Amino acid sequence: MTASLILALDQGTTSSRAIVFDGAGRPLASAQKELRQIYPRPGWVEHDALEIWRDQLEAARLALRRCGCEARDIAAVGIANQRETVVLWERATGRPLANAIVWQDRRTTPDCERLKAAGAEGLVRSRTGLLLDPYFSATKLAWLLDHVTGARSRAVRGELAFGTIDSWLAWQLTDGRLHATDPTNASRTALFDIHRGDWDEELLALFDIPRALLPRLVRSSELCGEVAAEHFGAAIPLGGMAGDQQAALFGQACHGPGLAKNTYGTGCFLLMHTGGEAAASRNGLLATRAAQTGATAEYALEGSVFIGGAVVQWLRDGLGLIRSSAEIEALAASVPDAGGAVFVPAFAGLGAPHWNPHARGTLAGLTRGTTAAHIARAALEAIAFQSAELARAMEADCGRPLAELRVDGGAAANGLLMQFQADLLGVPVVRPRILETTALGAACLAGLAAGIWKSREEIAAHWERERVFEPAMPREAAAARLAEWQRAVRCALAWAG
Repeated sequence: MTASLILALDQGTTSSRAIVFDGAGRPLASAQKELRQIYPRPGWVEHDALEIWRDQLEAARLALRRCGCEARDIAAVGIANQRETVVLWERATGRPLANAIVWQDRRTTPDCERLKAAGAEGLVRSRTGLLLDPYFSATKLAWLLDHVTGARSRAVRGELAFGTIDSWLAWQLTDGRLHATDPTNASRTALFDIHRGDWDEELLALFDIPRALLPRLVRSSELCGEVAAEHFGAAIPLGGMAGDQQAALFGQACHGPGLAKNTYGTGCFLLMHTGGEAAASRNGLLATRAAQTGATAEYALEGSVFIGGAVVQWLRDGLGLIRSSAEIEALAASVPDAGGAVFVPAFAGLGAPHWNPHARGTLAGLTRGTTAAHIARAALEAIAFQSAELARAMEADCGRPLAELRVDGGAAANGLLMQFQADLLGVPVVRPRILETTALGAACLAGLAAGIWKSREEIAAHWERERVFEPAMPREAAAARLAEWQRAVRCALAWAG
């Protein structure tokens, strides 16, 4: 073998996955480790950062073994990662000072409300494309600096490093020689000016973040470092880094304005490429950076749902209605509808377009005849309802309807869910041959940097449709179902009130 393969690391909220891809973008072998979730208090979500590193390394080694290849066969490594999750560690030892604070965590809600009351949201919105919400990294990092003994003074002295998970993995993979992030991850911190493409001094002052903590900025596709030989037996170039949703956008070949994808993972994330301009949303969406492969910045419009596939995990682990996530489709399909039940899974508040951190989960419309099957169906429908809200907001911002929606992520394998999504949207839902488009995007970015592929056009030529779900529900019926959903959302918001 020559070095013609790509190793993609896909570090997500609930698992660490590694996939080896060939030069045609085909997955050859994979491995996955489930990630332990830590809930110290209601509304708090944490991960053990060292566990993330160990699991990701083990998954990568196992994928290489299953592929029957060695480090010398790998042209480059690409990283895709859960975004907004914050790690704070010692530069000297590489040891984290505390658990990582996960993107779902809501502990900094009071800090965001205080900043809003002080009139800071306009600055944050204009510079970053984001809202003042505990979802984003800045208040999480500030919380760690204020609550870990000695952290703030050590940060000022340059002893500590901050990063989202891409930076954390890059640091560990290179034995501390690379402290970097790319624009897609930087744009989710609320510390990065998406227009200038740099960390913003005024935002750093607003959140009281010492600049010495920050990683340097590299392109999403760039040979920016070298994985230490000790990890895989030989040094491998590190060629790509991107936040998971922008990586999926790239992996879905949504390389130009107007192309959109929705990822059905722990949450749901609908992104539309908007080209070289950051689109200002009037409907609760976010402007964010898309993967950058050259000198020119690229942008996307994004809607974020906090609880997507995680609702299926809750049915499994919290209620015990199913033994495995794969059982949800059969259980939901055993009834013709949800029997009037509507489920709003606002376990961590509501994201776009509502942005209410106080909302809580609501199961409405229950009767004595409601069964586990009805609740399972209502849970699946909730994923599609939330995504339909994002699509409506995106269409309103862009002034044109979606032509189609490309889908990926674990729950995209659920045919019942995908058909209901097409019915609600009234447009074709397109499922690609490779559902692991987050890992594929990381591989494509790394392979582009390493010369495996010469252009985006060459990458896009490998993208293939597996199935198209055509809308079958009359539009009047779809509108009635969406109106029913909105009534249930008002119940969830009333809990916050």
